[in-house]
Amino acid sequence: MPYWRLSGFYFFYFASLGALVPYWGLYLQSLDFDEVAIGNLMAIIMATKIISPNIWGWIADHTGRRMAIVRIGSLCTVLAFVGVFASSSYFWLVVVMLLFSFFWNAALPQFEATTFHHLGKQIHGYSKIRLWGSIGFIVAVWSLGGLMEGQGVQLLPWILLVLFTAIWINSMLVPEEAAGYLPLEHEPVSRILKRPHVVGLLLVCLLMQAGHGPYYTFYSIYMRSYDYSLGLIGGLWALGVIAEVLVFLVMHRLVKHFSLRNMLLASLLLAALRWVMIGLFPQSLGLMLLAQCLHAASFGVYHATAIQLIHSYFKGKHQGKGQALYSSLSFGAGGALGSFYSGYVYDIFGALPMFLIAALISILAFFVAYRFIPSQHHVTG
Repeated sequence: MPYWRLSGFYFFYFASLGALVPYWGLYLQSLDFDEVAIGNLMAIIMATKIISPNIWGWIADHTGRRMAIVRIGSLCTVLAFVGVFASSSYFWLVVVMLLFSFFWNAALPQFEATTFHHLGKQIHGYSKIRLWGSIGFIVAVWSLGGLMEGQGVQLLPWILLVLFTAIWINSMLVPEEAAGYLPLEHEPVSRILKRPHVVGLLLVCLLMQAGHGPYYTFYSIYMRSYDYSLGLIGGLWALGVIAEVLVFLVMHRLVKHFSLRNMLLASLLLAALRWVMIGLFPQSLGLMLLAQCLHAASFGVYHATAIQLIHSYFKGKHQGKGQALYSSLSFGAGGALGSFYSGYVYDIFGALPMFLIAALISILAFFVAYRFIPSQHHVTG
């Protein structure tokens, strides 16, 4: 399987994320929605990840046609998102965001399983492919920063439609055989889910993304309230993902020298530090630059270690289910919880308590990981 076909999908998928996450809240704000409504609408995107990946993961694991799921999900995303042009009422957007995100969230976990099948025993090479997703995010978030000033934010739905279409086109380039078809494992998945280290890891992932809720939902609005230009805000988003890319470039070396457990623990503590810095010192550009560099840990190191642990816990035919659970419980349940509480806390108490709660959630995740993730997990090769 050519490297660029796999990388291309990640590029466009995360470019759409780079357009949606930083700027969709601003687009909703331009439609005169308040913080609670924005938080609830953003939570819908995350909430569908609780159900969608598991439904499509079960189908993919029992049919062996992972890329067919990716293609169907990508096409239906395009068709559903067209509905955003029909009306801007709150309840209509609830329906549209439920539909398009249900299909959009189906694609990535199955593509992750496809990538790991392609890598075989060389799973440390995952970060070299995945980094193109980060590059796509950077290109989108940085290029759109200036464009979104003023009435430019009204172009966002059209830009997203183009990116969703590009995802679907790229999915057609990856053949079904790239995903492989693994025989059924004798061990039932229910037995895997009863193991303390598996439950602990999934809980850590949920808490980590719940801690990211205020950042993903309100960071752009928060920075805007301190008179940061959208161009600068886009640059700050991009800086965070540039730091993430640098981590992905060296991750295959780091996993040879440090245990996945220790890297995960470090990422959780640094995430807590990041949220405290953003909450306390928004007017300091220097500290905001440093906080964005910590994205290398709070997402880059965290994601690379968590997804490799998931891959090691869920073997063979269960890989699709494992990736789906990781996506649904972390980016789904955790992300929805984060968007939901951040909307109410920001509206009632302000931004500082919101980010301090995020820090406390990250610290709680650290103690869960310290207690339940075994120390012997170490990737070699």
